[in-house]
Amino acid sequence: MRAYIVEDNPTIRENLVGTLEELAGVKSVGFSETENHGAQWLQDHRDQWDVVIVDLFLKQGSGLGVIEACRNRDPQQRVIVLTNYATPDIRNRCYHLGADAVFDKSTDIDSLIDFCVGLGGVN
Repeated sequence: MRAYIVEDNPTIRENLVGTLEELAGVKSVGFSETENHGAQWLQDHRDQWDVVIVDLFLKQGSGLGVIEACRNRDPQQRVIVLTNYATPDIRNRCYHLGADAVFDKSTDIDSLIDFCVGLGGVN
């Protein structure tokens, strides 16, 4: 499974990529630190990703704009939000914009890995 990461914190991004590759069989195909770059890459490379993992607070813009930019994705492509602000209101907003799952960075990493494995990663 191929993942594109939209996360502006290099440490979090590197740890996430390593964890997903090792535990869920997910290969990173690239990353962005901003809304504009992430949304543009995803639209320009529609057939080169299976899942996008999006943080909400970015160097420029918001992960909400990235989620919205994925509205016309293929049915098998998934949008996952990974944030420190997974409040009920934020979760609802993300789902309304088209996210498939929302996970809290501090408490839901195992759930994120399980979700990715369920999508077709390693068993």
